Amino acid sequence: MRHALLEAEATHRAIKLAQVAEAPIYIVHLSATQALAQVAAARDEGYNAFAETCPQYLFLSTDDLGRPGFEGAKYVCSTPLRPAEHQAALWRGLRTDDLSVVSTDHCPFCFKGQKDMGIGDFSKIPNGLPGVETRMDLLHQGVVDGHISRKRWIEIASATPAKMFGLYPRKGTIAPGADADIVIYDPAATQVHSAQTHHMAVDYSCYEGRETTGKVRTVLSRGRVIVDAGEYRGTAGDGTFLTRDTCQYLR
Repeated sequence: MRHALLEAEATHRAIKLAQVAEAPIYIVHLSATQALAQVAAARDEGYNAFAETCPQYLFLSTDDLGRPGFEGAKYVCSTPLRPAEHQAALWRGLRTDDLSVVSTDHCPFCFKGQKDMGIGDFSKIPNGLPGVETRMDLLHQGVVDGHISRKRWIEIASATPAKMFGLYPRKGTIAPGADADIVIYDPAATQVHSAQTHHMAVDYSCYEGRETTGKVRTVLSRGRVIVDAGEYRGTAGDGTFLTRDTCQYLR
């Protein structure tokens, strides 16, 4: 088990190594209050320390790992889920920009045939969760619940990642010369998350039965409609490889 204090110690050590190297640092999958405190302290001192968290750390907890039977195996991931009291600090970190990005660490394993290999030996449970399809909607629920503003939702989900990973202004903004990647989002629509309706190739949802408010209506990629009213209209080969540049989000 990766204890929260050890996550904090590793975060502190990585930041100090980056300072010695005079390089920016990006901490992935931050899940614990104590680790966030290390990032916040470095940023307060003016260092280019950045961190992301993931939706599972904002919406799931050790209570899910303790679900009856073998259900808890669905929630085994790294960094591990923390007790629910860590969530308030993570939301606060998103509001204050001590956390810069929300990614997914999308790493799905089916429950049947993969996760259940750990029955009788928990160390054999494949480590990872599905999440790429639900990220934007879960974060919008954070807007609905008052954790973050709608402007901040766009920043942490789109604009800041594009800048952080050298894709801005081609990505992450609506402006002349950008790629016209546009999502038309209905902030009032409701949906119930389920493995029966999601499009990810995995047989369970971490958020089975959870209702959220907000739903994508239309998606444009480089100005071309590829999703409309829940129907995919793209074709194989639509994607374009982009070479990343250096980070454009330094302090």
